[in-house]
Amino acid sequence: MMPSVDLLSHLIPADTASRLDATGLFERLDAADAVARLAALADLLPILPLPEPNHKYINNHIHTVYSFSPYTPTVAALAARLSGLCTAGIVDHDSIAGADEFIAAGALLDLPVTIGMEARVSMRGTPFAERRTNNPDQIGVSYMVLHAVPHARVPYVQNFFAPLRTRRNERNRAMLAVINRLCGYNLDFESDVLPLSLADKGGSVTERHLLQALARREDPHRDIRAEYRRVGELKKDLIEQVYIPATDECLCLDEFVALAHEVGAIPAYAYLGDVTLSVTGDKRAQTFEDAYLDELLSTLVEHGVCAVTYMPTRNTDAQLRRVRNLCTELGLTQISGEDINSPEQSFVIEKMQDPRLANLIDSTWALIAHE
Repeated sequence: MMPSVDLLSHLIPADTASRLDATGLFERLDAADAVARLAALADLLPILPLPEPNHKYINNHIHTVYSFSPYTPTVAALAARLSGLCTAGIVDHDSIAGADEFIAAGALLDLPVTIGMEARVSMRGTPFAERRTNNPDQIGVSYMVLHAVPHARVPYVQNFFAPLRTRRNERNRAMLAVINRLCGYNLDFESDVLPLSLADKGGSVTERHLLQALARREDPHRDIRAEYRRVGELKKDLIEQVYIPATDECLCLDEFVALAHEVGAIPAYAYLGDVTLSVTGDKRAQTFEDAYLDELLSTLVEHGVCAVTYMPTRNTDAQLRRVRNLCTELGLTQISGEDINSPEQSFVIEKMQDPRLANLIDSTWALIAHE
């Protein structure tokens, strides 16, 4: 967890930030307990001026400390509100443990929120079992998002993924052994990796946690922003050598869609598109699903997927036109959001100023209403 004063100070006037820092409220925002963080937020709001929300600023793809991110759900909601967002949504990997805190923080901030979860899904049983879709690390496995989970079903979804998180940690341990062999370290999963996560509170452990442990062992004196940058470098340059394919921790496509329908959530495919220059700096130039996007989306529709989520800033205009046209043809709901999983990413999607993307604002409010 990164100190909230470091995450938020650039969003607050300097004199206000100094005054707030002196109150100790920033430190209270960093409490280990969600109830304490929310209490700090409630005490902070009467003395913290908030900007008017911009009705075009939305982001439905924010990660929190319950997967890999410097932001607690409380601080994520506050950062979104300070950035001028009118709505915000979280989608942690294999965990929805941060949902209740995020919902409560949104209520305190008068910020409408949406909750979901991101997961790897096996494409076995489809024409894409041996083809790459949107996953840089593995063919035959796609990133999917369970959007707009009804609040009453959050505990069910969290418990549903508990055994999958356990299986993922078995693979994490095996990958850490590979890292140790390659890099000559003796990193320990229990003492070096787990403390970087909120696994003890239902969070997931991701490849980035392994790389963060490595970055910290390389140089324990790096400041936190430099450490996150190093994790991005390692994700781009090292992960191919240490990655072990995900297998039994992944639901198959039909199982994922069935879960979505069971709990009343919206199953969405996360369009990536061929990458020439990585906006986040942690992806190599690589081809993904563009060569057969028509076939892929048609297949997903046949299996019950009803939405596509995409990141406008990360795609070219030609890519956006194509995916948007295909969504219209196939009756797929379009959802927008851009990854927030490091301290140097902006919560604001400036491309949402484009009037052609107004439908993404409407769909965000539909997600909130759906929940």
